[in-house]
Amino acid sequence: MPQTNASDPSGSLVERLDLPPLDQGPLDNMTFTVKDNIDIAGHRTSYGSPAWRDTHPAPVHNALCVDQLLAAGARCVGKVVADEFTYSLDGESQFFGTPRNAKAPRRIPGGSSSGSAASVANGLADVSIGTDSGGSVRVPASLCGLWGMRPSLHRISEAGVLPFMPGVSTVGVLAASFADLDRAARVLLRSGSKPVTPLSRILLLSDAMEIADLAVQEQVRQSLDDIARRTGIAVEPIRFAQLIGEDIPLSTCNVGALRDLQTAEFQSTLGNWIETVQPELGVTFSMAYENVRRFDRLSALKSVTRCERLFERINAALPAGTAICFPTTPVIAPLKGALNTLDAVMDFYNRTMTITAFSGVARLPEISAPFLSVESCPVGLSFAAGHYQDEFLLSALKSILAAATS
Repeated sequence: MPQTNASDPSGSLVERLDLPPLDQGPLDNMTFTVKDNIDIAGHRTSYGSPAWRDTHPAPVHNALCVDQLLAAGARCVGKVVADEFTYSLDGESQFFGTPRNAKAPRRIPGGSSSGSAASVANGLADVSIGTDSGGSVRVPASLCGLWGMRPSLHRISEAGVLPFMPGVSTVGVLAASFADLDRAARVLLRSGSKPVTPLSRILLLSDAMEIADLAVQEQVRQSLDDIARRTGIAVEPIRFAQLIGEDIPLSTCNVGALRDLQTAEFQSTLGNWIETVQPELGVTFSMAYENVRRFDRLSALKSVTRCERLFERINAALPAGTAICFPTTPVIAPLKGALNTLDAVMDFYNRTMTITAFSGVARLPEISAPFLSVESCPVGLSFAAGHYQDEFLLSALKSILAAATS
């Protein structure tokens, strides 16, 4: 049976906490939660797995990203549910239950930062810190109608974050408002006051649009038409092959690059422990892990090289002042329990990861903005920028929002 917290109707809490700020700062009066693969001193970290929690001691120190928020004036109010070993995008946990999607209660919240999204969307905290490898911050942000940022790879310290896929995984932030996302992200990014290039060009990744449901495509077009009208910046459609100067499909970012790197790294991090300890595994994770177990590591080496080539070419096409946009997810949140056949799972994961792998393989900062709605369900519109242009991306979204209210 899932382990639930009766006092938490959101289903997001693993443990309610009240850790006061370490100092005053830009995050005074802000509350935050922490995904349960990020260490909090004196509290066992589950990694979404009771077996991991019960066989590892409580950490002595907080993860550095937790201390950053506490030292900036924020208060930590809880550890929140993560999908098992954070190896999922749906947010349905056999061990900890399915956190409530506040905007669409009959639907999944998305994962693996499911508890992070639910805790913010249900009003338990202003922001939450999660992690993102293949979309684990961006997907729940999109499906729950939140702001979600995956920063440039390794811009935020991962000290005290449990090992997963170090070549692609990063700490990210979810928030109910852009203002709170901006405040928290700038603390974690250690942003200074250096001026950034203003937004001057917006590209639309056409391949990602074509993957999305027709209703999502229509909402993207309407939103971008409005943004273009208000900012005076025409949105330029561009195909992936045009962007990188090579005739290959967008799906190469996923099946020919990022996914192989993820799988090989997972074998080296979690796989070693799983094979040695033989812990109890959830049914869904067990099926996914069989693919990891059978994976030919040598086949990943070409993909690692391809990741580097794609990183270089995508970033060369995204100079300062340029943002590229696309639907964060190609669909609205599936109904709970709907991912119960291989066809349904493959459709959701393949289409979604074809889009999310773009920023992952290029190590881009990406922000999912809650700009879209289909059938009364939220969908995110993502904006990405070149590697280490995180502050530019935050400023670009701020300027888009300012134009919308002027």
